[in-house]
Amino acid sequence: MRRTRIALRWLTLCLLAAAFATPARAAWPDHPIKLIVLIAPGSVTDVIMRAAANELGPRLGQPIIIENKGGASGILGAQSCAQAQPDGYTLCTIYHSTTSYNPLLFDKLPYNADSDFTPITRLFLLGEGLFVTSSLGVNSVAELKARVQAKPDALNFATLGDGSFPDLFRVWLNNQWGGRIVGVPYKGGAPAAQALMAEEVQLTRFGIGNFAGALQSGKVKALAVHTAMRSPLLPDVPTFAEVGLDYPGQGWWGLAGPKGMPADIAARINQEVVRLFRDPKFIAYLETQSVVSAPTTPDEFARFIKDDRKAAEKLIGLARTPKTEYKE
Repeated sequence: MRRTRIALRWLTLCLLAAAFATPARAAWPDHPIKLIVLIAPGSVTDVIMRAAANELGPRLGQPIIIENKGGASGILGAQSCAQAQPDGYTLCTIYHSTTSYNPLLFDKLPYNADSDFTPITRLFLLGEGLFVTSSLGVNSVAELKARVQAKPDALNFATLGDGSFPDLFRVWLNNQWGGRIVGVPYKGGAPAAQALMAEEVQLTRFGIGNFAGALQSGKVKALAVHTAMRSPLLPDVPTFAEVGLDYPGQGWWGLAGPKGMPADIAARINQEVVRLFRDPKFIAYLETQSVVSAPTTPDEFARFIKDDRKAAEKLIGLARTPKTEYKE
């Protein structure tokens, strides 16, 4: 009997010690969630994610605070996300450059694209366009090609930095047309549109939604859209396929967290985000931004990322872009 009492006391002490050593995780979320957006304020993705945050905050029970970290092909924002605590209170947007292109274009990235993130869901596919300044005096892709071939090094192109998705298109275009178009880096689509209106650059390729105001100003023209069909926002503008631009890259954005994020939290976020991005009203809103809603499960998103890396390898091969060392 005495041994039984001693054993019970010992068991009680062990249980108490375990309780103090590993306290139960508080119900998530119990304070605001930070969402790192890897592009400048005012760009299409930033605008969309702010609208999504307004909807998702009440559904999750806590505000979602946007933190913009644009520039450097999204590398700085991706690094910040990868180094955050995996407790569900830091999320980030990731996109084609983050996991598909940067690992192929840069040595010594400050994050591991294959292991530093917890994929949550793909969000949407981009509808992009080729835009020029009206003052350039070209009205079609054929006229732009003729201008580039007549004066190969006379034009500047707005990018997100060396090796970014817009910059990769610039390199591809130079290879296709025999040009020497120069890349000029900006922190997002909105700054790129402003630069085009100010004639700091003469052309670029970004998400269509970034250029609504620029097009209305009359200072910018759309020559072609990279969409499966003509954009309802620009019904008179031909598609890349119609004008003979056989460019294989597809822009996309998704949602992730740092590696090691609890599976139940990732699943909860996925459930609410997918529900929002499948809501007919939100889909209609996304169409006004010229993007296509494309939510997935976490596993589907992980597989998509792997497949997109293969497509990126093909595109980089076509552009013949050498790998360079990333320097902060």
